[in-house]
Amino acid sequence: MTNNEAFKLFEKCSAILKGHFLLTSGRHSDTYMQCAKLFVNPKISETICAELVKKLSAYKIDYVASPATGGIIMGYEVARQLNKPNIFFERENNEMTLRRGFVLKKNSNVLVVEDVVTTGGSVKEVIKCVQGLSSNVIAVASIVDRSKGEVDFGVPYINVISMDIKSYEPENCPVCKTGLPLIKHGSRSLK
Repeated sequence: MTNNEAFKLFEKCSAILKGHFLLTSGRHSDTYMQCAKLFVNPKISETICAELVKKLSAYKIDYVASPATGGIIMGYEVARQLNKPNIFFERENNEMTLRRGFVLKKNSNVLVVEDVVTTGGSVKEVIKCVQGLSSNVIAVASIVDRSKGEVDFGVPYINVISMDIKSYEPENCPVCKTGLPLIKHGSRSLK
């Protein structure tokens, strides 16, 4: 699947939003990739995740792990296609942690998945948790890479679509100057 073909699937699901958005990273953007809309359509989400699974064939994966909430459905679908256990990490007292009785066996090879990566903050938190549980992160996979390939997880990073979508520190956001209201779609509360 080419970037253009993936982009058309986003358009088909109305998953590319234009406006003034507050990203989970705290940055602002005039474009928001709403991956949740891809998962409204099971066939499209299956197709998108299958693209990642194809690219992961060289990796020995024991678990698929994701940060809550954006990566949960995607993590499930990738794990389903790989026929591997699926777990997710979530925030408790502002710290990413493994809850709900999930267990990660020591020395497991873990694939960390996230729907959209801008700065990679949530993924890095999950990586730290996995390593703290004496397991290995062998790769990171996402549907959308907004970082333009700049984020470094210290392991291979695989994605379906790489987008050059500008984001700005709030004090340097040109969209703020237009007076367009700021909208927050992400799942994490910001301070």
